Amino acid sequence: MTKELTTLTPLAEDVFEGLQADNKYLPSKYFYDARGDELFQQIMHLEEYYLTRKELEIFQTHKQAILEAINGAEPFRIIELGAGDGLKTKVLLKHFMEAKVDFTYTPVDISGNVLEILKSNLKAEIPGLKIEPYEGDYFDALAEIAESPEKDIVFFLGSNVGNFSEKEAVGFLTKLQEFLKEGDLLFMGVDLKKDPAIILNAYNDEHGVTREFNLNLLDRINVELEANFDRNQFLHYPYYNPHTGECRSYLISKVEQAVTIMDEEIHFNAWEAIFMEISKKYDQKQLKELATAAGFIPQKTFFDSDNWFADLLWLKEK
Repeated sequence: MTKELTTLTPLAEDVFEGLQADNKYLPSKYFYDARGDELFQQIMHLEEYYLTRKELEIFQTHKQAILEAINGAEPFRIIELGAGDGLKTKVLLKHFMEAKVDFTYTPVDISGNVLEILKSNLKAEIPGLKIEPYEGDYFDALAEIAESPEKDIVFFLGSNVGNFSEKEAVGFLTKLQEFLKEGDLLFMGVDLKKDPAIILNAYNDEHGVTREFNLNLLDRINVELEANFDRNQFLHYPYYNPHTGECRSYLISKVEQAVTIMDEEIHFNAWEAIFMEISKKYDQKQLKELATAAGFIPQKTFFDSDNWFADLLWLKEK
């Protein structure tokens, strides 16, 4: 028996679809409830999680070069997809304000909680900043915003593109560029291939914060969908494949068990896995191929001092 999906909330629909699949999975977008937001803030400050630190270094080091590459001589709008707490973006926003360029900042996030905190903080920290938050889906936001006459620069930072497989990334970026006008830009953070041990440690920290981040989704399902997951019966298991550049995270059932969700029973075999998240790393050849496949022309690349991370400026093809 399978749950009738047409009568369910989006969370319930996606959970049942994922857990009733032959290879079980849960969409990573549901990590971000209030507790998930809090845990991810902790992850970003972990010693092992170098991604935030390296992208922040790029912004601090190259902020003027980034502004020049964007061409701040004309009014523009920054549309940041998945804005989060804006920790890194603030570096650029402050610099752009100091340079007296004419721009509007539109942070887009699925979490209204995050957007409220971000708006409040930015108003206090950067007086005079024009900010127009948008809560919801990326493409819903782009459909409403991208028709504005000013130049748009879409920020997609933090290696969020790594949450897609390569095929999914091409599809996502191709769809994204279809919302852009001629002359619009994509400014995208990408994690690069490096020592596999460094990569794996970023998703398997010694304090167990990333483990807690994954298990929190089971807690959310328990609360919102009247489920009875026992988090102690699941193992957090990440692994990195240096050939594909994919770091994949799983929760693995330690025992044979049945979990009830909204009166529906989901069976788990012992050592059966739930795929939770992908974090893909790229090399330069793959990035050039990705740009071409998605309809962008690479303009400029900014690196941190170790060449672990890159921020790419791509132009929409005519």
